[in-house]
Amino acid sequence: MIDWDHVRELRDEIGTDAFEEVVEMFLDEVETEIGKLRAPPADLDLEAQLHFIKGSALNLGFSEFSELCQSGEAQAARGGGEAVKLREILASFDRSKAVFLAGLGAEVSTG
Repeated sequence: MIDWDHVRELRDEIGTDAFEEVVEMFLDEVETEIGKLRAPPADLDLEAQLHFIKGSALNLGFSEFSELCQSGEAQAARGGGEAVKLREILASFDRSKAVFLAGLGAEVSTG
């Protein structure tokens, strides 16, 4: 669900303080974009939306969620946007976020 090796690499690469800022910025940004999927406007470009979210998710190690976004993006690109499983994508984000935040808490408490 979460690529913890990638998360650790990112944290080690940019430092703990910058990592915390990246996490906060990622969660704020993706929550905003996820909101558009929860109540999509009529003119939503689903392919572009999923592409953007997928990239953000990959950067922070949300592997399962990014794979679902990739699949939905490809389906939308083929003209099958109405068949994209948004509920599954949204549920994966919610689960991934919970696991991610719990995992960060565990890493902080264990060093």
